[in-house]
Amino acid sequence: MADADDVRRLALALPHVVEIASEGFDFRVAGRGFVWSYPERTPGKPRVIRTDTAVLFVGDEAEKQALLLGEPDIFFTVPGYNGLPLVMVRLAEVTVGRLRELVTDAWRMRAPDALGGDLDQHAEQSGEQPALG
Repeated sequence: MADADDVRRLALALPHVVEIASEGFDFRVAGRGFVWSYPERTPGKPRVIRTDTAVLFVGDEAEKQALLLGEPDIFFTVPGYNGLPLVMVRLAEVTVGRLRELVTDAWRMRAPDALGGDLDQHAEQSGEQPALG
């Protein structure tokens, strides 16, 4: 079971990550978002920032569909994200270890190629295994 504090800790542990001021959490690498709080929109009501749900960059539609179909208890999407390589993650349903993999993979997909080696070097220095991307 993970939460917003785990997202923050995991994202900020990655190299070159910046947290953008928001009502929840919003993390970027080289100006590109890779994980943020879900801005839930209900017609006729104000937007609600859900810190119990993370929006995560997944790379492409095939990966998105595999996650949605394979683990519907963890991952979901909404019509506003149709055609975008993004999924929502129910943090209470995912382990911290799995969340680490997801956040690290999202970082790898959004970081410029020139920064990829920084993640491997960071993992070596911290004694962690880099997540496969």
